[in-house]
Amino acid sequence: MYIPNAFRADDLATLVEFMSANSFATLVSIYDGAPVASHIPLIVSAQDGNVTLCGHLARANPHWKAFSAGESLAIFTGPHAYIAPALYEKRESVPTWNYVAVHAYGTPQIIAPTDSRAALGALLETMFERYDPAYAKQWSELSETFRDGMLKGIVGFEMNVTRLEGKYKLSQNRSQADQWNVAHALVQSSDPTIRGVGELMQQLRVETRS
Repeated sequence: MYIPNAFRADDLATLVEFMSANSFATLVSIYDGAPVASHIPLIVSAQDGNVTLCGHLARANPHWKAFSAGESLAIFTGPHAYIAPALYEKRESVPTWNYVAVHAYGTPQIIAPTDSRAALGALLETMFERYDPAYAKQWSELSETFRDGMLKGIVGFEMNVTRLEGKYKLSQNRSQADQWNVAHALVQSSDPTIRGVGELMQQLRVETRS
């Protein structure tokens, strides 16, 4: 990802927090010489400076067959907004887009029920806890036949992140007045996505000053 220095984010805790809050990611791999992408929720965990991503794909999705071939990329994106040049002090300005994105690279390792049913079950329980805790009890009460059928229909994976890139493009390359004008305009929007960018900009300004 192209990241000018003004927009680079390196703080691990900040990046992990962002990925966890925006965990419906795009996973990209190379399969048969061409890019393949899947849109899936991922569990993000960090311990002792190491970041791990966990998730699963439908067995019918050939994407998982690419995991052993090499590195994959998980893309996490957050709020984004068009920035009109009218918000800048200088008339000689151009339109742009503000956004936040984090790229996580690594080689996914497959967790299949034939390898470890317990490991795959534990992965699902973790996802239930993260996204729908109430479903965990329902899942435990379903028949073994049904649960086994569901487990056989998916391929779980764990990816140790070997490279992490964060880009917070929030007008840091503009003057303080421009940053204030843009953030103030965005937080007035009725669109929660656009408003979210303005709130991130305001938060960044506060952190920069403190």
